[in-house]
Amino acid sequence: MGFFSRLFQPRADGLQAPSDWTRLPDSNASELVLFDEEAHKLMAQFDIDAAIVTHQRWLPWLGQVLQGARDENLRPEAVADDGRSELGQWLHGSGRAALGHLPAFDMLMRRHRFFHQQAAALIRHAEAGEGLQAEQAHKACQHASRQVVLLLKELQRGLMTRRPVAAR
Repeated sequence: MGFFSRLFQPRADGLQAPSDWTRLPDSNASELVLFDEEAHKLMAQFDIDAAIVTHQRWLPWLGQVLQGARDENLRPEAVADDGRSELGQWLHGSGRAALGHLPAFDMLMRRHRFFHQQAAALIRHAEAGEGLQAEQAHKACQHASRQVVLLLKELQRGLMTRRPVAAR
Protein backbone atom coordinates (compact mmCIF):
# COMPACT_ATOMS: atom_id res chain seq x y z
CA MET A 1 0.00 0.00 0.00
CA GLY A 2 1.44 3.39 -0.99
CA PHE A 3 2.17 6.43 1.14
CA PHE A 4 -0.90 8.42 0.11
CA SER A 5 -3.28 5.48 0.13
CA ARG A 6 -2.43 4.97 3.80
CA LEU A 7 -3.17 8.63 4.51
CA PHE A 8 -6.33 8.86 2.41
CA GLN A 9 -8.49 5.83 2.93
CA PRO A 10 -11.31 5.04 0.46
CA ARG A 11 -14.70 6.47 1.23
CA ALA A 12 -16.81 4.31 3.54
CA ASP A 13 -19.82 4.64 1.19
CA GLY A 14 -17.81 3.21 -1.72
CA LEU A 15 -18.38 6.24 -3.96
CA GLN A 16 -15.54 7.86 -5.86
CA ALA A 17 -14.00 10.97 -4.44
CA PRO A 18 -15.00 14.18 -6.22
CA SER A 19 -12.66 15.27 -8.99
CA ASP A 20 -12.59 18.82 -7.59
CA TRP A 21 -10.04 18.60 -4.75
CA THR A 22 -10.16 22.30 -3.94
CA ARG A 23 -12.54 21.59 -1.06
CA LEU A 24 -12.90 18.41 0.95
CA PRO A 25 -16.18 17.57 2.66
CA ASP A 26 -16.04 17.35 6.46
CA SER A 27 -16.30 13.56 6.32
CA ASN A 28 -12.90 13.45 4.54
CA ALA A 29 -11.13 15.80 6.95
CA SER A 30 -7.58 14.99 7.97
CA GLU A 31 -7.32 12.23 10.51
CA LEU A 32 -4.71 14.33 12.30
CA VAL A 33 -7.34 16.85 13.37
CA LEU A 34 -8.14 16.40 17.04
CA PHE A 35 -11.18 17.65 18.83
CA ASP A 36 -11.29 20.50 21.30
CA GLU A 37 -10.32 19.07 24.73
CA GLU A 38 -7.99 16.44 23.27
CA ALA A 39 -6.19 19.06 21.15
CA HIS A 40 -5.87 21.53 24.03
CA LYS A 41 -4.48 18.84 26.34
CA LEU A 42 -1.94 17.72 23.73
CA MET A 43 -0.81 21.28 22.96
CA ALA A 44 -0.23 21.86 26.68
CA GLN A 45 1.86 18.67 26.97
CA PHE A 46 4.08 19.02 23.92
CA ASP A 47 5.68 21.89 22.02
CA ILE A 48 5.64 20.74 18.40
CA ASP A 49 7.71 23.70 17.19
CA ALA A 50 10.45 22.83 19.69
CA ALA A 51 10.29 19.17 18.65
CA ILE A 52 10.75 20.14 15.00
CA VAL A 53 13.74 22.35 15.82
CA THR A 54 15.30 19.65 18.00
CA HIS A 55 14.76 17.00 15.33
CA GLN A 56 16.21 19.23 12.61
CA ARG A 57 19.45 19.61 14.61
CA TRP A 58 20.29 16.02 13.74
CA LEU A 59 21.04 16.70 10.09
CA PRO A 60 23.99 19.11 10.63
CA TRP A 61 25.45 16.71 13.22
CA LEU A 62 25.14 13.83 10.77
CA GLY A 63 26.60 15.98 8.01
CA GLN A 64 29.66 16.55 10.20
CA VAL A 65 30.01 12.80 10.71
CA LEU A 66 29.81 12.37 6.95
CA GLN A 67 32.69 14.86 6.63
CA GLY A 68 34.84 12.82 9.02
CA ALA A 69 34.07 14.37 12.41
CA ARG A 70 33.75 11.93 15.29
CA ASP A 71 31.54 12.52 18.32
CA GLU A 72 31.42 10.03 21.17
CA ASN A 73 27.84 11.11 21.86
CA LEU A 74 26.81 9.89 18.41
CA ARG A 75 27.34 6.16 18.85
CA PRO A 76 25.43 3.96 16.37
CA GLU A 77 23.84 1.77 19.06
CA ALA A 78 22.52 4.84 20.91
CA VAL A 79 21.41 6.70 17.78
CA ALA A 80 19.53 3.64 16.48
CA ASP A 81 17.21 3.73 19.51
CA ASP A 82 14.41 6.05 18.36
CA GLY A 83 13.03 6.20 21.91
CA ARG A 84 16.06 8.06 23.28
CA SER A 85 15.56 11.37 21.48
CA GLU A 86 13.23 13.99 22.92
CA LEU A 87 10.74 13.45 20.12
CA GLY A 88 11.05 9.69 20.46
CA GLN A 89 10.31 9.83 24.18
CA TRP A 90 7.14 11.76 23.48
CA LEU A 91 6.13 9.49 20.59
CA HIS A 92 6.58 6.37 22.72
CA GLY A 93 4.92 7.94 25.77
CA SER A 94 2.20 10.58 25.98
CA GLY A 95 2.07 11.03 22.22
CA ARG A 96 1.14 7.39 21.76
CA ALA A 97 -1.44 7.67 24.53
CA ALA A 98 -3.07 10.70 22.89
CA LEU A 99 -2.66 9.86 19.20
CA GLY A 100 -1.79 6.17 18.96
CA HIS A 101 -5.24 5.31 17.63
CA LEU A 102 -4.62 7.31 14.44
CA PRO A 103 -3.09 5.51 11.44
CA ALA A 104 -1.02 8.61 10.61
CA PHE A 105 0.56 8.42 14.07
CA ASP A 106 1.84 4.96 13.21
CA MET A 107 3.34 6.41 10.02
CA LEU A 108 5.04 9.16 12.05
CA MET A 109 6.47 6.50 14.38
CA ARG A 110 7.78 4.45 11.45
CA ARG A 111 9.37 7.45 9.71
CA HIS A 112 11.01 8.53 12.98
CA ARG A 113 12.31 5.00 13.60
CA PHE A 114 13.62 4.77 10.02
CA PHE A 115 15.41 8.11 10.45
CA HIS A 116 17.23 6.79 13.52
CA GLN A 117 18.10 3.50 11.81
CA GLN A 118 19.58 5.36 8.85
CA ALA A 119 21.45 7.77 11.13
CA ALA A 120 23.04 4.80 12.90
CA ALA A 121 23.90 3.23 9.53
CA LEU A 122 25.49 6.51 8.41
CA ILE A 123 27.71 6.55 11.50
CA ARG A 124 28.70 2.88 11.08
CA HIS A 125 29.54 3.37 7.40
CA ALA A 126 31.46 6.60 8.07
CA GLU A 127 33.49 4.93 10.82
CA ALA A 128 34.25 2.01 8.50
CA GLY A 129 35.42 4.37 5.76
CA GLU A 130 32.53 3.39 3.48
CA GLY A 131 31.88 6.83 2.01
CA LEU A 132 29.35 5.90 -0.66
CA GLN A 133 27.17 3.92 1.76
CA ALA A 134 27.45 6.72 4.33
CA GLU A 135 26.28 9.25 1.73
CA GLN A 136 23.33 7.03 0.79
CA ALA A 137 22.36 6.72 4.46
CA HIS A 138 22.67 10.51 4.82
CA LYS A 139 20.27 11.03 1.89
CA ALA A 140 17.85 8.56 3.48
CA CYS A 141 18.14 10.51 6.76
CA GLN A 142 17.36 13.77 4.98
CA HIS A 143 14.32 12.27 3.28
CA ALA A 144 12.99 10.64 6.45
CA SER A 145 13.61 13.83 8.42
CA ARG A 146 11.57 15.87 5.94
CA GLN A 147 8.74 13.36 6.28
CA VAL A 148 8.87 13.49 10.09
CA VAL A 149 8.78 17.29 10.02
CA LEU A 150 5.94 17.29 7.48
CA LEU A 151 3.87 14.93 9.62
CA LEU A 152 4.58 16.99 12.76
CA LYS A 153 3.53 20.19 10.97
CA GLU A 154 0.36 18.50 9.75
CA LEU A 155 -0.34 17.40 13.31
CA GLN A 156 0.27 20.94 14.53
CA ARG A 157 -1.99 22.38 11.84
CA GLY A 158 -4.73 19.99 12.89
CA LEU A 159 -4.30 20.91 16.52
CA MET A 160 -4.27 24.65 15.83
CA THR A 161 -7.47 24.51 13.80
CA ARG A 162 -9.25 22.74 16.65
CA ARG A 163 -8.14 24.86 19.64
CA PRO A 164 -10.93 25.32 22.18
CA VAL A 165 -13.03 28.44 21.77
CA ALA A 166 -13.16 30.64 24.87
CA ALA A 167 -16.48 30.70 26.71
CA ARG A 168 -18.74 33.49 25.49
